Amino acid sequence: MIDFYREAVFEDLPQIVKIYNTTVATGISTADTTEVSVESRHAWFYAHTRERPILVKEYHGKIIAWVSFQPFYGRPAYDQTAEISIYLDPNFRGKKLGQQFLAQALEKAPEFAIKNVLAFIFKDNDASLKLFKKFGFKEWGNLPGIAVIEGQEKDLLILGLKV
Repeated sequence: MIDFYREAVFEDLPQIVKIYNTTVATGISTADTTEVSVESRHAWFYAHTRERPILVKEYHGKIIAWVSFQPFYGRPAYDQTAEISIYLDPNFRGKKLGQQFLAQALEKAPEFAIKNVLAFIFKDNDASLKLFKKFGFKEWGNLPGIAVIEGQEKDLLILGLKV
């Protein structure tokens, strides 16, 4: 088991982007339809503050997973609500790392003044749905056919959890 996680630093961004880009081709985990560049993610990285940082897990000095909390809807009344994203290196998927890291992130959420956590997951992403439901997330919304990936409409589920 890999227990250690830490706040991401800017120098981690290439590895974070590399992990993220491994999911683009599948069309299951992200609405990006082409890989993103490190440069295109600078503003995203800097938008995460010490109050809501990106967290990373390392194994032998290499980042193998990351999780982020992002503002929901950008209005002050929603400050206690955050969208969570979690991505794993392909070599570490299916090994319970996602469960471990999600548990740690949810445990940390109250320290970030987060009371509600939202996960935006495509309906055909069985692995992510199973993971989040295991932690008590419930379906709070269903946006049918909202995304189009490779010509196919996809439903987006919004799962929520009060922490």
